[in-house]
Amino acid sequence: MHLRHLSLIDFRSYHSAEVALAPGITTLLGRNGQGKTNLVEAAGFVATLGSHRVATDAPLVRHGAKSAIVRAAVVRDGRETTVELEIVPGRANRARLNKSPLTRPRDVLGTLRTVLFAPEDLALVKGDPAERRRFLDDLLVARQPRWVGVRGDYDKALRQRNALLRSSQHLWRAGRRGVAEHRLAPGETVEQARASAEETLGVWDAQVAQVGASLTYARLRLLRDLTPYVAEAYATISDDTSPATATYRSSLEGSVAEAIAAGEVPDQEQLYAATLEVMQARRREEQERGVTLVGPHRDELVLALGELPAKGYASHGESWSIALALRLAAFRLLQHDVGTDPVLVLDDVFAELDTGRRERLAQLISTCEQVLITAAVPEDVPTWLSGRGVILDVVDGTVTPRGQERGAGEVSDPEPDAGDTETS
Repeated sequence: MHLRHLSLIDFRSYHSAEVALAPGITTLLGRNGQGKTNLVEAAGFVATLGSHRVATDAPLVRHGAKSAIVRAAVVRDGRETTVELEIVPGRANRARLNKSPLTRPRDVLGTLRTVLFAPEDLALVKGDPAERRRFLDDLLVARQPRWVGVRGDYDKALRQRNALLRSSQHLWRAGRRGVAEHRLAPGETVEQARASAEETLGVWDAQVAQVGASLTYARLRLLRDLTPYVAEAYATISDDTSPATATYRSSLEGSVAEAIAAGEVPDQEQLYAATLEVMQARRREEQERGVTLVGPHRDELVLALGELPAKGYASHGESWSIALALRLAAFRLLQHDVGTDPVLVLDDVFAELDTGRRERLAQLISTCEQVLITAAVPEDVPTWLSGRGVILDVVDGTVTPRGQERGAGEVSDPEPDAGDTETS
């Protein structure tokens, strides 16, 4: 699998851009602020429908423009597929596959697979648990795109349950603070209001537990397959004798939680029953706090070196090696599952690594089908890669192959066809 061509209209700093790409190593070279990261961000958006830099789509649209368009020509097993995405802030995005409108943008997922390593990935080791949960879920979707729907269903059910818990908090604080009479229905007692809230909460208990069990089960199976690759990649990159491990810490309790901590994968029915049990045990606490305290949104991916947790104990270099090992492990897992290399993107990472790690990483990536590298100066690229592949100079939003004059070969991209159907 490789990206043959990338077209941008009003994406980030680009009014328009046409970038021809090829298998092998391509280095995007340019000072900070010239637009090189915007290019690999666009490639990542085609693969994931999201950005590794921002949580919303609005910053992806050039200032003053109403929408942005990203087109990508993807080659896999000798067959080319064209993906087109239109980003419309405040409205539903639109998608086309081989010029045909799609009902849902997420139906393009799996057409292009990328694994991206960026300076922001240090948060995988040093950041909040949400960063590590997102890593697992994003890899889950890259592995099997249907999981994007399950993750969305869980988020919706969780929001509904939390909203119910917040809206009925006053009922459970009645014994200590009293209940405002205007918040009860005419003629309704506190006991009746509590019973009604409990009944509705039970419905959302089942929904959150059911979808949550499915998501947790998928994460556990993913981690079981991923961890050998993590250990191997860390040992190669770091040249360290301490093994790197990744384990799952569940918000469940009892024997199921112990089994998960031991690396086992309980079936979905066990996870569902255990979730309902813990919800009941923590019912009053949840009602008083107005938030769901059990489920995959409360779980943690624990990274460790030897016997010590990486967060708080790993050095700066070790933290970089662990983060890089996670991404390389993701690459190897997708390579094994899909049967072809995803596109590997290294965004300004060589400058963050010491000489040894840079050279070892360079040799690891040399056999990948397509690697996109961004760097501010030639010295940031390891000597082992110097002279290999293609260098594209990125200056003031203009992308020019090394040795070609700026402006030569530039193409004006036509406006997108009208009539796309809005999607959600």
